This record gives sequence, structure tokens and C-alpha cells, in this order.
Amino acid sequence: MRSATAPEHFQCSAPPSSLSLFSSPPARVRVLRGNLPGMRSGRVPGRGGGGGGGGETAALLCGLLLLLGAADAQGIRRPSSYKTLRGDAPLVIAKGGFSGVFPDSSYGAFSFALVASAPDTSLWCDVQLTKDGVGICLRDINMSNCTNAAQVYPAKNKKEAKYVIDGVPKTGYFSLDFTLSEIQTTLSLTQGIYSRTERFDTMYSILSVTDFQSSVTPPSVWLNVQRDIFYKQHGLNMRSYIVSILKSVPVKYISSPELGFLKSISKRAGGITKLVFRFPDNFLSDPSTNQTYSSLSKNLTFIKTIASGIMVPKIYIWPVTNDNYLQPPTSFVQDAHSAGLEIYASDFANDRIIPYNYSYDPLQEYLSFISDGGFSVDGVLTDYPITASEAIGCFADLNASKADHGKPLIISHNGASGDYPDCTDLAYQNAIKDGADVIDCALQVTKDEVLICMSSINLLDTTNVQMTPFSSRTSVVPEIRGTPGIFTFNLTWNDISDSSLKPKISSPLSTYYLVRNPRYTNTGKFVKFSDFLEYGKNQDLSGIMITIENAAFMAKSLGFDVLESLTTALNDAGYNNQTTKEVMIQSTDSAVLVKLKQQKAKYKLVYTLQPGIGDASASSLADVKEFAEAVVVDRSSFFAQSVHFIINQTSLLTDLQSAGLTVYAQVFRNEFVSQPWDFFGDETVEINNYAQSLNVDGLITDFPKTVRRYKRNSCTGLGNDVPSYMGNVTVGGLAQLLKNRAAPQAQPPSVAPMPKLDAPSVQRPPFPTVAPKNAPSGAAPPPGSSPSAAHTTAVSTCILLVLACATLLL
Repeated sequence: MRSATAPEHFQCSAPPSSLSLFSSPPARVRVLRGNLPGMRSGRVPGRGGGGGGGGETAALLCGLLLLLGAADAQGIRRPSSYKTLRGDAPLVIAKGGFSGVFPDSSYGAFSFALVASAPDTSLWCDVQLTKDGVGICLRDINMSNCTNAAQVYPAKNKKEAKYVIDGVPKTGYFSLDFTLSEIQTTLSLTQGIYSRTERFDTMYSILSVTDFQSSVTPPSVWLNVQRDIFYKQHGLNMRSYIVSILKSVPVKYISSPELGFLKSISKRAGGITKLVFRFPDNFLSDPSTNQTYSSLSKNLTFIKTIASGIMVPKIYIWPVTNDNYLQPPTSFVQDAHSAGLEIYASDFANDRIIPYNYSYDPLQEYLSFISDGGFSVDGVLTDYPITASEAIGCFADLNASKADHGKPLIISHNGASGDYPDCTDLAYQNAIKDGADVIDCALQVTKDEVLICMSSINLLDTTNVQMTPFSSRTSVVPEIRGTPGIFTFNLTWNDISDSSLKPKISSPLSTYYLVRNPRYTNTGKFVKFSDFLEYGKNQDLSGIMITIENAAFMAKSLGFDVLESLTTALNDAGYNNQTTKEVMIQSTDSAVLVKLKQQKAKYKLVYTLQPGIGDASASSLADVKEFAEAVVVDRSSFFAQSVHFIINQTSLLTDLQSAGLTVYAQVFRNEFVSQPWDFFGDETVEINNYAQSLNVDGLITDFPKTVRRYKRNSCTGLGNDVPSYMGNVTVGGLAQLLKNRAAPQAQPPSVAPMPKLDAPSVQRPPFPTVAPKNAPSGAAPPPGSSPSAAHTTAVSTCILLVLACATLLL
């Protein structure tokens, strides 16, 4: 919801409790070649209703957000002054509205940007001209990639044309070949970026500039004029149109990459409208002055004689290396301010591949432009105005108080595995540095019975073992998996700590070509469990979490009692007679927890539920309570989803909390493809909903620093004054909008009921007796043994062939 200054026809009255909003990013992301659930595979044919807006859409958009109060600028805690030109807070500029979710420049995108962003957000309209000289808001002069023109006018139709754009011949459907009437009666908007959902395609018609201003009534209008000279060459006068618009539309900003155009309207713009010279993302020449953009960037005092500000791509300020890491910032911001120019940065989007330094966290990138870099730009142009609003309104001035280890508890997942290889010294050291409350260890055993921390029992998952002399030690262990592996119990601790064996960073979303911190792919040292316990004891942590899997296999096939060894190690480290550090022991195997309960373990027992559970029977909860105090729940169990849209919330959380169980949710990741569309590619939005709306007790995360920063945001504790962009997303809000507005083929398909947690799924056979060391091993090799020579040769050859093929493909 908006403050009292919002336009009357777009105000929504919200209950004084909660609030919902959020959106997603800009520019085409060609790097995504995998298919995210619900990601476009083709355009939705035909028109799905079009329409410029109206009360129905406004009401639905308002319903997407649950406002936590009558939030306005007065409820935002910001630094006393920013290092902007005038010390004001940076401006959020919504490019085409909330175009990360809705089609760029649609009524939905513009309206939702007002609901989900800072109150003074400026709405950006890329102005194109029609055949009859009317300005429309459209992200590209070529309508092929932002409207359904190709479906309405099939290829080779007389409406298809070819023009030279920026020196390159382009074929498509161009605004200057259509009258306004043709455009608004036959065409509708589509999403132009293929990493985003196409479900809102053809829901909205194209708006003229005057329709945009009158139907949305933004707090400020930003018109971007990209090609004045091009239109002039084809008999259309952009200058005359803009001058005529200024008489009726209160335009706050006009930008253009053509300095001559800005100069031509400077006397007519008056004192209300600011002129902004926009630098493109390359250093070609400005066609209106015949000067290169490179030379103009060195003559800012000349630009100041015409414009009051400049806009530059973000790489002008923070350049990056060829391998996508940040270089030191340039002096561009300071130079612009010295020349008396405001400076705005462009190209922000949550679903772009940002420099690895930001750990896939778009909010952190904004902070480097508004506070962390020692300077502040005067505004940011973004497809996801909610994230920019969060950064400026709640995170630029973090609460620096000491961590209190309060809810939600921050639990690392294999250490800081988002930036460093799992369970290595670097992962643990940085998890502690990044603010984890609890660090975790997935317990494994070596051939010589040394306990170690490693996220998988199979070294093929977590190391480069296939490239070492140990690559021949493959075997098939059906109790663990049906495919060949090289397991921790096949190697001694000396083998594992051998210099040829290196850890391998996890990339759980590599299907989408999203890899983590490449410079640290194989860095760090493997960690003994005893060393992990020392980390936990000597740091400012509330506790440690130990995960035990495959314990029954170790007892039966390896003759190794991992539970006894665990208890001994904890006692030796002094955890049995201290109260400052909580010890949690987690497992998916209820028999493990029952055994520890029978041994009267002093530690907190945590049961891990299988993913995708929708609710829990009373009998299953009673069983869980017999052996566990807490549960770990996969994020997929909290919401029913269809093609990546949240449909509804399951009853599982209510069931668990009503039973008095502590609930930890897992696994939280920064990468934008890991969140449903409803969280707008913004991990902070997702965290906020789990912490504030669901009220879970802890978050298990690959990126502890993201959750720690969330817990330190300056908007915590504002009560009814919390800004709208820090409210909770309405569960199923986007899906409901589609249900009410979209054509049937664009709606998410219905979802089947999720399975229930019942007593049989909780109960496991009793923990087995530990086999003698010399007992037959059966299907699995005893500790340190290797398979037969024939089997080893066959398996190794198969693996080497697969690896060779994979290498050739890469």
C-alpha cells in the first residue's frame, strides 16, 4: 500500500496487520539455458484480454500485498545523509514499472511498482512514436520482442519491416508503422526477457504516455527518449511531441543518449523537469553531436551546461574483470558530483549474473552503489524496484549491534557453502565471520575410522577424486546409491588430506549455468570432526548441529558405531559438561534419534522430514515427539507450487508448531532461480516472509551473511511504520491475479494434494547391532576394502568415459 499521497483510484485499504509485495529483474539473461519451472518455452498465442487497467486490476494488485501498516517515507530509517549530490536518499527508478514480473510498461508493472516500492519511486517510460506521432510506453522500438505482434501479424506480413537501428539492419514490427488505434486495438504486451515468466503475456494493452500518466498517476514520471534522430529521419518529430506533453503531463525527468535532443528542449522543459544525459553501454558516438561517448565522459562540465544529471551503466562505476569479479571503483561518481551533476546508475536486475563478489545477492550490489563504496549514486534504474527500495530504506544503515542469536536462528548449511567448498576450513571460518548462529557438520567416517565433516559420503560429489590416483577405488553400495561411487570409508584420513585430493565447491543450480565463486572452486582444507568441535567451542556461536546419515549401514556393513564415536568425541571436547553451546543432532533416520534418546543423550535431537509433505497426522506428530524436540523441513513443504508460482500455504507448519516442535526451514539460497516467482528473485523477500509471516525458529542457509544482514536491518521493530516493501507477500497473490485476468492457457495448472506425514513414514526399524569387524561384508565393502579387479576396471572405465564425454561437451 501507498502513503496518503497515492492517487485516489489506486489506493487500497489494508488491514492494520500485514503487507505483501515484491518483484523481479531486468535485461535479457541469455546465460539461462535450463528451464526453470514455469519459464517460457514459447509465446502465448493471441490476446488474453489486453486492457489498460481499471478498478479490477488495481484491486487485485493491491491484494498482492499485505501491508504491515500505513507505511510511508516517515517510517523509513535512513542514514542522516547520503553521499549523493544533495545528501538526499537515492531515487528508485522503476524501469517500465515492476518489469521483473509483469511485461515492461504494462499497467500491471506500473501499478505494482507503486505498491511495492519506496513512496517517491519514479516510473520510467521508454517513449516510442506511432505512425500518427503519438508517444507510447514501450521498452523497444522493435515490437517483436515485447508485444504479440508476431502472432497477430505473421512473418512476411505487410506489417513486417526492416530498419537500420544503431547501424545494424533489423527486421520486425516497429511502432512507427502502426497508428495508436491499431496498436491499442490489436496488440498487447509480452515479457521480453526469457528468464522471466510468460504467464502475464497479453494481459495488458500498450499505453500512450498520457494514458500512463492519467491511469497510474505516479509520484514522478521519467520519460526516456532513445532515438530522436531516427524518428526525425522517418518524418516524425519527437521534440514536438515531448514539448506538447510537458503542457499537460508533470514530467520530472527526461533522459536521452542524444545530447542535441536535450539541448533542443532545454528552454521548454522549465524548472520542473530535470534533463539527464544517458551514456549507453558502449563507447560509440552520440549521433546528435558526432562526439564519442568516451570523450563526453571526460567533459562533464560541458554536459552540465545542458543537463542536470547523467545516467551510466553500472560497470562505469564498478568495472568487472573478464571472469566477473569486481575491480576497484572508478571516480565517475565523484567526478560527476564535482561537476555539479547528479549521477544515476542503470542495468540493475535481480535475474542478471552479477559479479561473484556479491554472492548472487542483488541487495548487496545496490549497497555497493549507495553506501559500501564510500560514495552514493543519486538513483538506480531497476526492473525490481522492491529490492532497491529495501537497500535504500532498510539496509544502507545497518544496526551494528552484536549478534543476539535470537529468532530466526541462522544455521549454516555445510558452512558458508555458497562461497566456499562444503565443510572446509574456509567454509566454517567464513560462516562464523558472516554471522551464523550455528555451524553444521555432516558426519562421515574414513577407512581408518576417523570422523570427518563432509557434505556427502560419496567423494565424487564433493571432491576432485576422479582426477587423482584414488579414482580407481570405485564401488557400488546399493544401501547408499545404485551408481558407482568413491566413498569416504574407501580412503584413510591421510588419503583424504593428501595434497592431490581437493574439495570441490557445490553448485546446486548449475543446470541454469549458475556457478559459485569460480576462483575458490577447489580451495580450503578438509576438516576432522575434532577440529570442527574446536571451531564451535571457541567462537561466538549459540551452538553446533551434527547431521548423521547412513548410520545403520556403517553399523551393519562397516562394523562402525558412529553414535558411540560421536558421543565419545563430544565428551572429549567438553560438550557434555557445558551449557553455553547447544548441541543439535539431526537425522532423517528416526532409529538414530530413538537410539540416542534411549542413551539419555543430553543433546537436542532434530528429525528431518522428507521433502514435499503437506500436513501431518496427529499420530505421526506424537511419534516424532517421542524422540525429537525439533524438525527440519524443506522449503517445498511450506507452500504448494505450480510452475514456480505459490498456490497456497500447506497446513504443515501449523501442525508442527501446534505440537510444540521447533521448526527449522532449509535450504535457503541467494540464486534467483531458487525462489518462486512470488519472491521476485530476492532472497531477502523470501527470508522476510519465513521470519515474519511463518515465524519459523531457524533458517538453514548456504549464505549465512544474507540472513545475518536481514536480522540487522534498520526497519526491524518499526511496527505499524514498517515500509510496504518489507511486508509479507500475499500467499498465492500472483496465482490469483492470473486466475482472474489471464486466458486459461496462461494460468498455472492445478496441483495435486501434497502427501501427509503419517506414522508408518516416521517409524524405522530399530537401530541394528554393530557387526564384528571380521563379519562378512555382504553387498558393501568393509572399511578400506576395494571391489574385485574386474569390477573395479569396468566401473572405472565407465566413469572415465563419462568424464571424458562431459569434458568434451563443456
